[in-house]
Amino acid sequence: MLQATRPRGRGSRHARAVESGARAIPDEAAFGPLSRFVVDPAVTDVFLNPDGSVWVDRGAGARPVPGVRVPPGEARELAVRLVAAGGRHLDEAAPAVDVRIGGGIRVHGVLPPVSPTAAVLSIRLPPTTRLDLDALERAGAFARVSRERVDDLVSRRANLLVTGAAGAGKTTLLGALLGVAEPHERIVLVEDVAELRVDHPHVVRLEARQPNLEGAGAVGLDRLVREALRMRPDRLVVGECRGAELRELLTALNTGHDGGAGTLHANSLADVPARLEALGALAGWSDAALARQVVSAIDAVLHVVRAPDGTRALAELGRLRLGTRGRLVAEPG
Repeated sequence: MLQATRPRGRGSRHARAVESGARAIPDEAAFGPLSRFVVDPAVTDVFLNPDGSVWVDRGAGARPVPGVRVPPGEARELAVRLVAAGGRHLDEAAPAVDVRIGGGIRVHGVLPPVSPTAAVLSIRLPPTTRLDLDALERAGAFARVSRERVDDLVSRRANLLVTGAAGAGKTTLLGALLGVAEPHERIVLVEDVAELRVDHPHVVRLEARQPNLEGAGAVGLDRLVREALRMRPDRLVVGECRGAELRELLTALNTGHDGGAGTLHANSLADVPARLEALGALAGWSDAALARQVVSAIDAVLHVVRAPDGTRALAELGRLRLGTRGRLVAEPG
């Protein structure tokens, strides 16, 4: 995935792409047979499947690596080692764990019996190329929705919801948008696992914490949103809305916190209301109550897509309104 940044402040319109070459890995050897894929700057994701096969995504979808097979015992040791590098334990008591290691590498490991036959690893890699909004525009990201409309949303501190399918570029676009906020604005990011990379002088990160082996010590996104409000944010951002934190974010945006943003998994603009309703149910809201909160809080929806050739673009700019019987409706606008 492309990672978007931009020179600080709104004044610069110069395109910038920072190429850092091979990905720097603190302990390359820890990745064992996967190390050569992890350091490859073109690779965005590496998957180790239960049958020992390795699949690699270089931006155009996952493809199998011919001739590579990792035996079950080695796969298990690798998964346990990588999760341990992120400060957690992967074992029968905790057979599925998500961690962040080595400068933003996200590792998700699963062991039997959750994965019935053998260990599974899913590795999401941070980009080595950083693009600002100008570079994204040159790449065609704003061919369907004009760059000027996007700039205007940031300039007037609209509350934004960036939507799209997995891997469509939601984090890329959101990071780029935040990168053009005024330098004096205090941006507080709330994420399950830190993925947003924002080129801005005043960014504070809060990251959720998983429970320990005794099931204690968890700090969820909903609590982190409440903590963020005590930090006087000029822009409150939730990296990905997946549960009860949606209630806290909408409440904050409806009480004078403008310039906020979040991302949401949705396959199309038309699917956004249903996804929000599902999350609202988790937060204990009726569809009607959620609809009123969303319409008041969210000024615009930016829906991004990923084409079969791997290119990503802002496909639609829409808004959310109340439809019949008080239900939420999304429409282009």
